[in-house]
Amino acid sequence: MSQPVAIFRRAVYLDSIHNLSQLPPDQGVEVAIAGRSNAGKSSLINRLCGHNSLARTSKTPGRTRQLVFFQLDPNRHLVDLPGYGYAKVAGDLKRHWRGLIQTYLERRKSLVGIVVVMDIRHPLKDSDIELIEWAGSRGLALHLVLTKADKLGRGKQSETLMQIGRKVDPRVGVQAFSATSGQGLDALQQQLADWLGLSQATEEGPTPGQ
Repeated sequence: MSQPVAIFRRAVYLDSIHNLSQLPPDQGVEVAIAGRSNAGKSSLINRLCGHNSLARTSKTPGRTRQLVFFQLDPNRHLVDLPGYGYAKVAGDLKRHWRGLIQTYLERRKSLVGIVVVMDIRHPLKDSDIELIEWAGSRGLALHLVLTKADKLGRGKQSETLMQIGRKVDPRVGVQAFSATSGQGLDALQQQLADWLGLSQATEEGPTPGQ
């Protein structure tokens, strides 16, 4: 296991944030992981970090109701955002989530990129497109991860990847991923290592300017 990839194995739960006043200091570098409810975010995080229960998984959509911070080292974090697009959540709670997420994404200086998680069988819903377009307008790096790839054959996977690739900016990464089989894990770890300033085989600190 390479030095940059090994850092994900050291991920630990740091905090769950319900209000902006609870956010940890805005320093170092962070990558946010976003997606519709039940898109497979928690399973992705667990597979990414080699833990069975680092992020809570549930068959009930909309369970993640806060910003969940995972620390990789004192200067690097992953942030699990509340799932969006779940119709059964009460209106006041929906507005709270939206305000929390939007304000975090707009103001957080340490945020360097967003992983947008989508079920490969149901990609680019309106809420996904809204997030992708908004993040692009802010200049944040984007990487689209199509989860549950094991549910489709390789031919259908390739077709879906090409279709999405034609619809987004060429600078946006697009890949298939399966938390069950591990497909796409290496590519995802390498992308995040680049964003976190770990593309060189060193962990001395974030790359200046990131």
